[in-house]
Amino acid sequence: MFGTFEFGLPEDPRQARRPGLRLWLLGVPTTLAWAVVGWSGALGLLDGFRLMSLNRVDAWGADAGPAVSLVLLFSISITVASSLGFAMLWGGGMSLRGMGVGFRASSLAASLGIALGSGAAIPSWTPPEAVGKRLPSEPWTDVDWVVYYEPYLVPGVAGLTALVMIMVLGRAFVTKAEADDRAQALAQTGRQVMGTVLGVEFTNVWVMGNPRFTVQVRFPTDAGERTVVATMITPPLQAPARGSTVKVTYDPRDPDSVRIDPDPADRAAGGNLGAFLPPLF
Repeated sequence: MFGTFEFGLPEDPRQARRPGLRLWLLGVPTTLAWAVVGWSGALGLLDGFRLMSLNRVDAWGADAGPAVSLVLLFSISITVASSLGFAMLWGGGMSLRGMGVGFRASSLAASLGIALGSGAAIPSWTPPEAVGKRLPSEPWTDVDWVVYYEPYLVPGVAGLTALVMIMVLGRAFVTKAEADDRAQALAQTGRQVMGTVLGVEFTNVWVMGNPRFTVQVRFPTDAGERTVVATMITPPLQAPARGSTVKVTYDPRDPDSVRIDPDPADRAAGGNLGAFLPPLF
């Protein structure tokens, strides 16, 4: 009943660019900004809360000037880091797949930066006035002991998250590189012919205002006519219809590897707009 919207642009493999260099250039300042966030947040926020939780309820008393300055630094640095992280989101490319790589890369920069910054802050955490008990004599609970080791837990958890993100991002880079290689090879060595649409099914998904379809297309090859099922994203006025023509780029060695593009000269395309108009509510 209702359509699904995806935030991103349909990717053109002929114009695909590996995002490694862009993400590296953005990743270094983003990681450094998150390192400042980790350092200032650890000493400006978490350190005070830790002391108040353990045995110093006046940790932010009249002598809290340095902590207030660190909170201000934390506020500025997290704004800068978040902005750079958003830039990394688009640094992977203007496509759904590229944005996925950008999101993983920005997550890695955030977790790695926080791990480095909070790790560098470990020697500067304020020691509690008493270990194992609240003043004057109330013993610590298990939660208090967890809070006591917070200077090590914060960088440890962030570092573990960064390690996981490195593995996830590495796999995403390999997958994207392989897909780009296949797309570029198809663009360079593939043959382009005109095909006929035999069937169309709207997937109920919209990508930046453009509908996505599953189409059954018949097209000629050296070995005779072939029919494939593929997906395509088109502007509404170029949406495929049964009997319309489309541009098919296929690999002669593997005719099932195809790319389907609309035929701008086909007047039959876009003739059934009512079947996939986006929901108004």
